[in-house]
Amino acid sequence: MTLTTFSSNVLETQDEFTTQWHLDSDAQYIGGDPLLKLVAKQHQFNFDLWHEEDKAREPNVSDATIATVKRNIDGLNQNRNDMITKIDEYLEDQHFSGNENSENLPWNSETIGSIVDRLSIASLKTFHMREQTERDDADEAHIANCAQKLERLLEQQNDLCIALRQLVDDVVAGKKQNKLYRQFKMYNDPALNSKIYNKTSD
Repeated sequence: MTLTTFSSNVLETQDEFTTQWHLDSDAQYIGGDPLLKLVAKQHQFNFDLWHEEDKAREPNVSDATIATVKRNIDGLNQNRNDMITKIDEYLEDQHFSGNENSENLPWNSETIGSIVDRLSIASLKTFHMREQTERDDADEAHIANCAQKLERLLEQQNDLCIALRQLVDDVVAGKKQNKLYRQFKMYNDPALNSKIYNKTSD
């Protein structure tokens, strides 16, 4: 895969696995492109996170279940953010490391990996909103309302895809630098979360 097709490949990969995982949660990326493999893995954490969060919203769910789900969500969210960084690092190491004087170029407020993450969430939103338009147990008003929302979500997903392509193109052309930002999630780190490092044993 060349970076000229990266944005469309990201969109296709995410939408493909959003559908596949709802049929077979064990489906794996078997292509040979290491960057798209990272994209698929990052998307999988968002997929799992989406459905883990749903467990806490079920009616009459127990407090014990909510506590377990909360811990699972923290872990998945950490992995999701770690994968954003891995995508950015791979791009920097494999594609942009030779860019000369890039530190003098303008940069985006979000990284390429962060846009990939937003596209991942957009893929999940469009899938589940489309499901609502296909329900046979909902009234016409609900279907029409969800169809309108789906149209807007698809527009937003397409806009994000364009923004990703433009950013990648600008970095490749030497118009922008691929500035890496770190997520530095603190809540899972026992050295940074005071609720953990200040905890004393009974």
